[in-house]
Amino acid sequence: MKILFASAPGYGLTLPLIPVVWAARAAGHEVLLATTAEIAEVSARAGLPVADVFPGRDIWADLLATVKDGTAPDPDEPEEYRIARRHQGPFGLFTAAMTEGTVEAGRAFGAELVVYPSDHGAGALAAAALGVPALEVGNRISWSTRDLSWRTEHDDFLDGELVTLMREKLGIGDAPVKVLARIDPRAPSMGGLRADEEHPDERDGVPWWPMRFVPYNGGAVLPEWALRKPERPRVAVTLGTVVPAMSGVSSLKVVLDALGGMDVEVVLAAGTADLSELGELPGNVRSVGYLPLSAFLPGCAAIVHHGGSGTTAAPLFYGVPQLVLPSFADNPMSAERVVDRGVGLSHDPSTVDVFTVRKLVAQLLEDESFRRAAAEVRAEMGEQPAPADVVARAVAALRGEAAG
Repeated sequence: MKILFASAPGYGLTLPLIPVVWAARAAGHEVLLATTAEIAEVSARAGLPVADVFPGRDIWADLLATVKDGTAPDPDEPEEYRIARRHQGPFGLFTAAMTEGTVEAGRAFGAELVVYPSDHGAGALAAAALGVPALEVGNRISWSTRDLSWRTEHDDFLDGELVTLMREKLGIGDAPVKVLARIDPRAPSMGGLRADEEHPDERDGVPWWPMRFVPYNGGAVLPEWALRKPERPRVAVTLGTVVPAMSGVSSLKVVLDALGGMDVEVVLAAGTADLSELGELPGNVRSVGYLPLSAFLPGCAAIVHHGGSGTTAAPLFYGVPQLVLPSFADNPMSAERVVDRGVGLSHDPSTVDVFTVRKLVAQLLEDESFRRAAAEVRAEMGEQPAPADVVARAVAALRGEAAG
């Protein structure tokens, strides 16, 4: 079967989908990932065939400009861009820019199934345009479109002025998006489904299926220290990729100053962010640039991070307690889920200080309840169907429909 995977060009939006693509490819299906900007090359390095569906312009740079100051960098941009900026923000921008290329890539590829994350309108519209079934994969650990509060705010991904315009422009008309199933990657105790559950969506009766979240953060040649058990508790620190681009790294200073005064080993994964404004780092801080979290999280006793969905989910997979200093977007919701489940703590980054960070991290390291809760969630995730199981289930359902 030929399966088109479509995703927006953000690390946190695409990387959670890659294990599903691998699963499909390992099962013998032909796959193609439709994305753009930096993530096209990142996905190619993951060993995937990739179609850059918007090669003439850096849509990620457009997104940052939109979110930072709300202005359009090009006064002569297409109407769908202006509508996206006015009404639907960053995800609408992806719909405006990527839908046409995704449809073209899917048509040239001969896609028989389209798989896309829940917030990627271009993938859903491509499935409608191609007249093939779709599989919608939730890519958030803090919520999914099963959550009524989230739906109320974001239901316009497949509705509204922008989608109407894109349907008219691309000749899609009122062709429906035939969703085979929606996938929830959350652990049961964090809002997800048990392995034996199937939850019908209240909107349209489409079933929700559970799936185990499998972290993917890129590959690396591991440094020797990452394979050794640390002599002191190892604490990971990261802000992901979006926060440094949007807000800089100044928020790291309080965290590093706090951890610098503790008997811990700190691993700072700050990607390509400029750390010069932080001055000399404490002696117990190892700055590793962009080293995949999965390379060193298994040896960590705790992690301090911004609350990105993938960054929240990875410690759950490895059973590592976490301190979340939520930034924006869905970060506060991730922090809330972490605290409610007892797998970590949270604090407002705008008011946090050295004493507070030190106190909270010490609490994570000394109170065994956090590690026990994290281990429980890890065990729950291990019992959920693997991506390979979900791909096999989807293909079997499609073949059953065809035979019927």
